[in-house]
Amino acid sequence: MPTIAELLDARAEDDGAALLFEDRRWSYRELHREACARASLLAELPGLTPPHVGVLLDNVPEFVFWMAAAALDRAVIVGINPTRRGAELEADIRATDCRAIVTDAEHEGLLTGLDLGVEEACRLVVDSPRYQERLAAAAAAAAGAGRPAAVAEVGDLFVLIFTSGTTGTPKAVRCTQGRLARAGGAIAGRFELARDVVYQAMPLFHSNALMAGWSPALCAGAPMALRRRFSASGWLPDVRRFGATYFNYVGKPLAYILATPAQPDDADNPVRVGFGNEANPHDIAAFAERFGCRVVDSYGSSEGGASISRTPETPVDALGPMTDDVRILDPATGESVPPARFDGAGRLLNAPEAIGELVSVSGPSTFEGYYHNAEADHERVHEGIYWTGDLAYHDERGFVYFAGRGHDWLRVDGENFAAGPIEAMLGRHPDVVLAAVYAVPDVQVGDQVMACVQVRPGSGLDAAALDGHLQAQPDLGTKWSPRYLRVVEEMPVTATAKVQKRGLRAEAWECTDPVWWRCEPGGALRPMTDADRQMLREQMGAHGRAHLLGLS
Repeated sequence: MPTIAELLDARAEDDGAALLFEDRRWSYRELHREACARASLLAELPGLTPPHVGVLLDNVPEFVFWMAAAALDRAVIVGINPTRRGAELEADIRATDCRAIVTDAEHEGLLTGLDLGVEEACRLVVDSPRYQERLAAAAAAAAGAGRPAAVAEVGDLFVLIFTSGTTGTPKAVRCTQGRLARAGGAIAGRFELARDVVYQAMPLFHSNALMAGWSPALCAGAPMALRRRFSASGWLPDVRRFGATYFNYVGKPLAYILATPAQPDDADNPVRVGFGNEANPHDIAAFAERFGCRVVDSYGSSEGGASISRTPETPVDALGPMTDDVRILDPATGESVPPARFDGAGRLLNAPEAIGELVSVSGPSTFEGYYHNAEADHERVHEGIYWTGDLAYHDERGFVYFAGRGHDWLRVDGENFAAGPIEAMLGRHPDVVLAAVYAVPDVQVGDQVMACVQVRPGSGLDAAALDGHLQAQPDLGTKWSPRYLRVVEEMPVTATAKVQKRGLRAEAWECTDPVWWRCEPGGALRPMTDADRQMLREQMGAHGRAHLLGLS
């Protein structure tokens, strides 16, 4: 098994393109030289043994150069999420033992006033004259000394990747050089990447960009075309400009691209395949048809402890087939859950028994752990099993269906069910870009269903039409209809386009967006007024207020 350093060294004399950015091009030879220069600069910084380097940048060449430098020098890259702020950003940097920070003038202000434990000499602002002077001196030293003397091993910690934080505080996932190289090799082989151009618009601080983008490109010796930040309207012009044939995604980029106005020549582009996870099945089909490419969606996570791949026989709404490795267990008993049962309309009849937690038997051997977080490690791995924290169920044929994250259980009128199937039904409407379903408190006891929906601009889709669509779905459960419906122009998402439900649950209907509700169960949706909100506050009392403040 190679290391990332070995992959870079193997292409040190390769003049083929390695990196494309705006109007610039770097060959693999030039990438290796840039990496050696930054490794030389690392060696001059005080107190870094081994160095953990926090990178707070958009998708720019400097990010790639520093990753390559860290690989050659056996250092560790910490990808810092630029959407984090204040105390949370400070905590991320300190928890990962960063002793150097690489940033630019645009992001430097985010660090103002934070106690990071990083010496001034180790704060590198890449677009400053001082950095350019230090880098030029380091490059001259590297030209004379050559490649760093360090020899990387497959077990060397290489990157710390923060989880998305959609369900709790982000945790830093350990990823070694061997794991990243292995993942890249598998994807490069699976999609036969060779004379390809990899288009990269997912943020480089996230696992998808590294494992499904940069590492496969490096393994194949293909160029990676960088986009500073994802843009739905910029996707098609970019792939045409760079000649991109492969792209990776995570979250909802397909939905955002599909929301742009369709053109007759959309399929006139070089893309042959897109690979990622968490896309809506209907978006996958629509994207493939509109842009004339193949889209492969799979189940996976930053932790790497479990994965599911679709097969040709997989139903459109399923993740893929169960295997000897992947199972669904009742977290309370550790026993396998029974298959889901459906009525003639396709409604799930035994949700409390059939929905369990997705687990992997081999996961403990592939999950490399969280950084300095034994409690989180134990939550993921216990009884010799890797627990994903995700809800799922399977049908009689053994196909697995996603039912939501671990917090996505709702209990309405004594009936337990998961949010995932309702979100899928809302997503079947062609004018729905994104849908999120979550629990809000009932005025008496238990939960009520609330949905937040982002619709396509100019579609004219209103609450009544959306509710009519939902009621027409044959597999809609009797308790599943949202009591509250929030319509937003833009869904709150993480930097990797995953819906941020924590904030939605905490706000509930106490928001400035339009909210419709059924003041009587089973009634029609109507606009919520300030008087309605005040009435609900009074009815809910302390419990309701605590929930809305995110305290419960």
